[in-house]
Amino acid sequence: MNRTTLAAVVLAATASFNLSAATTISGSGATFPAPLYLRWAADFHKANPDTTVNYQGNGSGAGVQQFIAGITDFGGSDVAMKDEEISKAKHNVVLIPATAGTIVLAYNVPGVKSGLQLTRAAYIGILVGNIKNWNDRAIAKNNPGVSLPNLPITVVARADGSGTTAVFTGHCSEVSSEFKDKVGSGKSVTWPVGVAGKGNDGVTALIKSTPGAIGYVEFGYATSNKLNMASLQNKAGKFIVPSIESGSTTLASVHLPGDLRAFILDPNGANDYPIATFTWLLVHKQYADAAKAAAVKAFVNYGLTTGQATAPSLGYITLPETVVKQSLAALATVK
Repeated sequence: MNRTTLAAVVLAATASFNLSAATTISGSGATFPAPLYLRWAADFHKANPDTTVNYQGNGSGAGVQQFIAGITDFGGSDVAMKDEEISKAKHNVVLIPATAGTIVLAYNVPGVKSGLQLTRAAYIGILVGNIKNWNDRAIAKNNPGVSLPNLPITVVARADGSGTTAVFTGHCSEVSSEFKDKVGSGKSVTWPVGVAGKGNDGVTALIKSTPGAIGYVEFGYATSNKLNMASLQNKAGKFIVPSIESGSTTLASVHLPGDLRAFILDPNGANDYPIATFTWLLVHKQYADAAKAAAVKAFVNYGLTTGQATAPSLGYITLPETVVKQSLAALATVK
C-alpha cells in the first residue's frame, strides 16, 4: 500500500468521529508499550482538548482482566487474547495491533559495557539456573577478549502477570525443551532462580541496581535507562544486536491472519532478531456509550496514523503499512 492510499484510508477512518462533547476514556494493561501510549494520550489531548485518555501500565494480565470485567474502556496486551479470554469477554472485543517492539536481555556486569554475545544454550542455561557465574565457559567461549568477572548471576524476571513474560517464555519454550519443562510459558510462570520486579520499569530498576543481574525488558526501557543489552543467537545461528532495525526485519515477514493475532515464537530469517512482537489494543465491538465509542476510535486511529511517527524515538517499531491498513479496517467495525 502506497502513502497516497494510506492517507485515503486514514481520511475515511477519521471522517466518522465526532468529539464535540467532553469525554474521558480509561485503559490499562501492558507496561511494554506504556511510554508510547502515554505519549499518544498527551499528544491526542492537545489536538482534542475535550477528550482525556488515561492509561495505567499494570501488566497485560491485569489489563485483560479489567477489560473483560468492564472496568476499563480499552485494554493493552503484549500477547493476543486467547480464545477462552475472548469467550469471557462475550466476543465483544476487537484486537488491534497498535505498535511493536523487541524484548531484550539487559545486563549489569561490571567491566562489560557492550558486545556480550549469548548463544541460545547460554541464555537458556542462565534462566533455568544451570549457569550460575558470569565467567562460566558456556558464556566465555563466545566472547573472546571480554573480561568476564567471577561474579554470581542474578536473573531478574517479572512479578506480575505480563505479556512481556508470555512472549519471552513462549520463545524460550520453543527453543528449549528443558525450559519448557522447568519454567513453561505464559503471563505468569514460576522461575527456578532469581528475583522479580513489577512491570518493565521494575525489572529495569532491579537490573540497574544489581551487579551481576540479567533480565528481560522491552527495548525502549533498556535504551532510555542506558542498560547494556546482549546480542542473541537467532535460529539461523547468527548473533543479532537488538535494535529497531533488527526488530523491523523480523516483523516485516510476519503475515497477520484475519483475526490479527500472531505468535512469533522463533523467526526463521538469517537477520531476524529472535524476540520481537506486536502489542495489541483491546477495544469493544459495541459500546453502550456513543461518546466513548467515538473517543476510543479517534484515539486508536491517532495512534495508528499520526502516532506511528513517535514510535522510534521511544524505542518502538513503526508498524508496516499493511498492518496499519488491517488495523484501521478492524477499528472501522467498532460501533
